[in-house]
Amino acid sequence: MRPPFRLFPDDLVDLQEAWLRTYAALADAPSEDGATALRRRLIVLSCRLHAHPHWTAPTGWRDGGVELRRAARRRAGQGERQAA
Repeated sequence: MRPPFRLFPDDLVDLQEAWLRTYAALADAPSEDGATALRRRLIVLSCRLHAHPHWTAPTGWRDGGVELRRAARRRAGQGERQAA
């Protein structure tokens, strides 16, 4: 059985991982210390995620955003365990 993140193209999972990291950094950022740049990065990443060609594929709509976020978290977690 394929790992869940293999249901999505690698570049799409990479984008989602970057979005999750940026969102976490924004949540941890002091009120205005770099927060504007992080918000702008989230907007750019959100646009790239939304416009990715995967969603226009005939089966793309079935592979929803929730599963993409889960796959990105799983892949990031596997990478952390392998690095340890």
